[in-house]
Amino acid sequence: MTYSIKLRRYLPLLPFVIPLLCIFVVNSSLFEDDPVSLSAAITFDLIISTPALYFLTIRKSTIPKSTVVPVFIIGIVIASIILPSEHQYYLTLVKTWFLPILEISIITYVIISIRKAFKQAKSDNAVDFFTLAKEASAKLFPKKLAILFATELSVFYYGLMSWRHSVLKPNEYTYHKTTSTRMTLGVFIGLIIIEAVAVHLLLQSWSSIAAWILTGISIYGCLQILGILKSLSRRPITINKEVVTVRYGIMNEATIAFENIKHITPFTQSVEKTDGYVHLSPFKDMEGHNVLVELHEEMDLSGFYGIKKTFKKLLIYVDNPDQLIQNLNDNIVS
Repeated sequence: MTYSIKLRRYLPLLPFVIPLLCIFVVNSSLFEDDPVSLSAAITFDLIISTPALYFLTIRKSTIPKSTVVPVFIIGIVIASIILPSEHQYYLTLVKTWFLPILEISIITYVIISIRKAFKQAKSDNAVDFFTLAKEASAKLFPKKLAILFATELSVFYYGLMSWRHSVLKPNEYTYHKTTSTRMTLGVFIGLIIIEAVAVHLLLQSWSSIAAWILTGISIYGCLQILGILKSLSRRPITINKEVVTVRYGIMNEATIAFENIKHITPFTQSVEKTDGYVHLSPFKDMEGHNVLVELHEEMDLSGFYGIKKTFKKLLIYVDNPDQLIQNLNDNIVS
């Protein structure tokens, strides 16, 4: 039994053994004796056996099945490097015929998944697009890459496509209407545009390519700020049956179970960093706070691009704090 458990721990390493053995064989005298047969076998092992073995090791785990694709591509890269060019006949066939089909299939699958998320977000106002994007991305990419992709996709969606104002429900609470955040972010966008025009005109006489590159970066920066700005009104704080989901646009969020809430009280006092308080808003004291949520146990606040921060005392700003506190306390008691 003990040996079985130990063996399972090392199963994920098995797919990496094959490439090492292939590298060893190519650099040994065995390959010199029969390069044609061994090059075919090595190609098969790297692009078929290794991804297949990798799939078998992850199929019952939480690792996305789509990670088989990078393993396949890595196998092609390794084969291209270690095999002599005159013995890459089968590898060339794979690159010429199979790889383009795979690329088209991946792009099509990603587009379909994104399109489904867009349609679902438009058809059901109760569905949060950022949540949909994270769920769709988790099926396509590894965890860290998935959150990066979902964040970029959501910036694009909120910045350019989400123009219809959502109707606030009784269990939802805004946090952007009575602060200066919208004005501050709007000023940032204006300053970036003015600076981009000035820099573009300045660099145009020296290098048009550099001028347009910096202009493109400025446009993307404006899109990011606009996406964050609009996500504030599209992602309210929500109270559900057993949890409260606190959000600050696409920048910060946490889902807190009622049973983990120790106290939720009005709180406007200034705090020190050493006191262990964490702000829901990344603007912290510039925006202020009026509600304190204290927990029994620590949990993570998920930030921009998946950056996490542990908290036990969370400071929140809400447009209607008394109503939120009353609603939460009623739910906790019941």
